[in-house]
Amino acid sequence: MNKPFDIYPAIDIRGGQAVRLSQGDFSREIKYYKNPLEASRHWIESGAKWLHVIDLDGARSGSPVNTDIISQIVRSKQVKIQVGGGFRCMNDIEQAIESGVDRVILGTAAIRDQGLLKIACKEFPGRIAVGIDARAGIVAVNGWEHASDTSTALLGKLASDSGASAIIYTDIERDGMLSGPNYIETRKLASSVNIPVIASGGVSSIDDIQKLTSSGSAGVVVGRALYTGDVDLKEAITIAEASLEC
Repeated sequence: MNKPFDIYPAIDIRGGQAVRLSQGDFSREIKYYKNPLEASRHWIESGAKWLHVIDLDGARSGSPVNTDIISQIVRSKQVKIQVGGGFRCMNDIEQAIESGVDRVILGTAAIRDQGLLKIACKEFPGRIAVGIDARAGIVAVNGWEHASDTSTALLGKLASDSGASAIIYTDIERDGMLSGPNYIETRKLASSVNIPVIASGGVSSIDDIQKLTSSGSAGVVVGRALYTGDVDLKEAITIAEASLEC
């Protein structure tokens, strides 16, 4: 029997609304829900077991911004929730977990404050994930607006060695483009670390979901394809559950 494979509907929040960006570009934004809580209810009603919630304003500014909205989603939840965007100090991490968030994603902080990453993983075992958002194998930081000098492989090893519970790997060039995931890099990363890797970026069809179930990844974040209707969440979940029986 295969390992569990989860579908993570994405809810990206900017200016209090649920939006999607193309390739992480803040100037290429599409608004889908004025109230992100409506998006969360929709995906929950469609069978979601996890929600992937990103505070885009927080990612850009360096500290969480849309905390009230995220708290509303958490309070109404019937599912698990992972949250990212601007978590760069222990206080913000602690507040998120105390509010009921199941997993906090560290991105920029995982590179720039490795001490924080290790302390957070030790303090909250199983509750800290690392977001690896990359262009051509180089990790981007600060809301994907700046390139670091860290490779995907190096950050993957750091995340694994630090005790992170999972990695969310996003190919920025494919994100929001409906061009298909980066199967090769996802498989390469998943085979090089001993923690789950969740794929993200580029999902355009149910066929992509099917292929990812055998890519070595533990799940996939799906954003734009769900909002446009190119992927039906119920069907995607059925495929994910069927992969367990193979």
